[in-house]
Amino acid sequence: MRIRMNDRRERTLENLKEALDENAGSKALFSAAEFTLRMRGETTAIPNGALAELLEAADERGSLTGEEIAEILDTEEIPIDYSTSWSVGE
Repeated sequence: MRIRMNDRRERTLENLKEALDENAGSKALFSAAEFTLRMRGETTAIPNGALAELLEAADERGSLTGEEIAEILDTEEIPIDYSTSWSVGE
């Protein structure tokens, strides 16, 4: 497969590689594609996406914690975790 590149696409690919900490553009594109499929769903392989799951959970519970959101959106391709820290004074 060949992708016609222009300046905008080059910048986007570079930004994607940086965001996903990937050196190869193909790996970054594949990870982003897999993540999109898992989030969106509505495919034969993944009928129920994580975004639909997130919206349903929010509707059922009224609100979600950062930890609950991270748990729903976490994927192998793009791991998501949540942490908090507190500090009073210096």
